[in-house]
Amino acid sequence: MDMLTDTDSLWRLVELRARATPDAPMLINADNRYWTFAEFARDVERMAAGLNAHGIGPHTVVTWQLPTQASTVLLSFALARLGAIQNPVIHLYGRKEVSAILEQSRSTFLIVPDPAQDQDRNLAPQARTICDTLAAAPTILPLTRELALDDTRSLPPAPADGTAPRWVYYTSGTTSAPKGALHTDASLIASGRAFAQTLGVSMADVGSIAFPYAHVGGSMYIIMLLLSGMSALLLPQFVAAEAVHALRRHRVNAAGGSTAHYLAWLAEQRKQPNEPLIPSLRVLAGGGAPKPPELYFEVKRELGCTVAHSYGMTEAPMIAGGSPCHSDQQLAYTDGAPVAGMTVRIVRADDTLAAVGESGEIQIKGPTLCKGYTDPELTRAAFDADGFFRTGDLGRCGEDGHITLTGRLKDVIIRKGENVSAREIEDILYQHPKVGLVAVIGLPDRERGERVCAVVELSDRDDPLTFAEMVRFFEAAGTMRQKIPEQLEIVDQLPRNESLNKILKFKLREMFAQPQRARSSGLPLTTDGTTPDAANNCR
Repeated sequence: MDMLTDTDSLWRLVELRARATPDAPMLINADNRYWTFAEFARDVERMAAGLNAHGIGPHTVVTWQLPTQASTVLLSFALARLGAIQNPVIHLYGRKEVSAILEQSRSTFLIVPDPAQDQDRNLAPQARTICDTLAAAPTILPLTRELALDDTRSLPPAPADGTAPRWVYYTSGTTSAPKGALHTDASLIASGRAFAQTLGVSMADVGSIAFPYAHVGGSMYIIMLLLSGMSALLLPQFVAAEAVHALRRHRVNAAGGSTAHYLAWLAEQRKQPNEPLIPSLRVLAGGGAPKPPELYFEVKRELGCTVAHSYGMTEAPMIAGGSPCHSDQQLAYTDGAPVAGMTVRIVRADDTLAAVGESGEIQIKGPTLCKGYTDPELTRAAFDADGFFRTGDLGRCGEDGHITLTGRLKDVIIRKGENVSAREIEDILYQHPKVGLVAVIGLPDRERGERVCAVVELSDRDDPLTFAEMVRFFEAAGTMRQKIPEQLEIVDQLPRNESLNKILKFKLREMFAQPQRARSSGLPLTTDGTTPDAANNCR
């Protein structure tokens, strides 16, 4: 793989790539317009000149909310060229989320789409409504074609220090107020380099970004292009049936995304089982959400490609990665091996190191990790005295060094003193042919402390899963009775967040915590909200 000279500056990386392969394609917009690496470098500077003319320069705080398209990528790198402090916001976020982020960031500018080009999302009107309610509102700047200037002579020098925090990525705030993770050019480049090395990509590869570019994975993906010389298709919205045609047209072979994307491609393939959906596809590369082991085998069997799933988070985009050169067992049952430079340790509840194969909290340290949070108190709480970041994820390390996620600290269900892993139960139940997707949660229970509840999206709404069927399935799998769900809920769609379609378990807990809300397979409810069958079978 063609890897460039080590640098911790994004603009320097752009310059080096434009010099190495100026005429190679880099970005493919949804309207089929291409940018070469040289054209990308040129247009980044032009946009930087336009932003600078509006008063944006080094250390200016800028929030932007834009869809996944080439102009958004150009804008983010233009801000990096200027040394501004930028705060990308997922374009799907509504007034509540954006208001909270703007109040925290104290941005000078808010960049939104040209109203004439964004009639579907109405982000510009939303921005005006939000800013009318803020005591210290930012200046709204539409991203128009006129923003780019041909004269770049007045640009300030590019920032020389790539280790200064200039990127603020807010966590989704699914369980609390959003937290701003402070990233640097260096931490994002380290993540992109790890992603490129793990996947083993080259100039011949064509990828795709079908998720919000404002997600931290967006900049990581673009950095992978700059390091490897490959190109990528940008999709402003993901509609699987439409995206198939675009991926086929541009011969995408390394599609990016997450578990929701894998499932969507499978659903499309099953509409035409005798014809390859995307013949060029060799790997689905993603992360950000749990991947059931059976899903790996389904993709390989039906789509004819592999799944290289990675483990990362907003605070550290690449922690461990699955590679196409790993074995089927490793790719299906683990979340990859720690990437170069990252130290991963598994810690018991008493802060001692866990043994090989023993589950505990995952703690990390290394170059892909952010500098902390915008709130110093959150930083102090998240890092220990040795600089290790407490992820809140549970996992184990195998003899081969691969990491397997087993859940979140808050996802451990404590039933009568027994620890039950929600992830373990989900992976088993996902294998049932009637289950399309599943989330397992713990619900308050007077007798047990917590009871195990499975919330299921059906693979076929006309063929429901009954409670008794579910119990028999777990018994056939040899699952200990204490782990068998005591409550089954069928929903049309599991609640998800807007970035990588992560399931919002706190929403499910709110929905089903009260006994009267539980409707387990139509059977009569006991006073604690479970069915008599559940209570009898699972005590």
